[in-house]
Amino acid sequence: MKAFPNPLTPEEEQHYLKLLREGDKAAKDLLIERNMRLVAHVVKKYCNASGGGGNSAERDMEDLISIGTIGLIKAVNTFKEDKGNRLVTYAAKCIDNEILMVLRTEKKHSRETSIYEPLGTDSEGNYISLMDIIESEDEDMAERLELEENVRKLKKVLKSALKERERQIIGLRYGLYGGKEVTQREVAKIFNISRSYVSRIEKKALAKLREEYEKE
Repeated sequence: MKAFPNPLTPEEEQHYLKLLREGDKAAKDLLIERNMRLVAHVVKKYCNASGGGGNSAERDMEDLISIGTIGLIKAVNTFKEDKGNRLVTYAAKCIDNEILMVLRTEKKHSRETSIYEPLGTDSEGNYISLMDIIESEDEDMAERLELEENVRKLKKVLKSALKERERQIIGLRYGLYGGKEVTQREVAKIFNISRSYVSRIEKKALAKLREEYEKE
């Protein structure tokens, strides 16, 4: 990660904020540039929490810095001095909020994509997803029996297709054993591995389930 310029002193910050209020675009660019270290500081909190290392961790940090920079730009655009705070204090909150918002959206999208991906087909050739098996309602006897058969098949392929840790992670992630659904970050803490590694195991396990389910 590249080095960022030193932050502004309180006096310099006030000076450039005054110029910004007067419509000086160069002042705005400088306020953003000189607060990039703040972005990197906030981002480190998330990188350290997710674990991992090497090139993957570096790419994650670069992505988060890009996201955090959007939060910084929003902070510079919306900062009001009459609140009594310094720009750096306000910007830290905006950067944090922007990163959290994107991470939550990505997690929701990833979760929805995984749980709705087809595992196989039913007797009529319709695709069946993990969500269908977990949450389908038995409206009549035929549907109830088909649901029970799908659940039986799922339990069977969970044992035959997955290794022990894969079964545990899928079980935790989707609440398959009566517990609540657990996030990738929480699973990472349980197994003392990185969140990105949990994501790779989950994707690989779901692919195995789909392949084995189709054979059944």
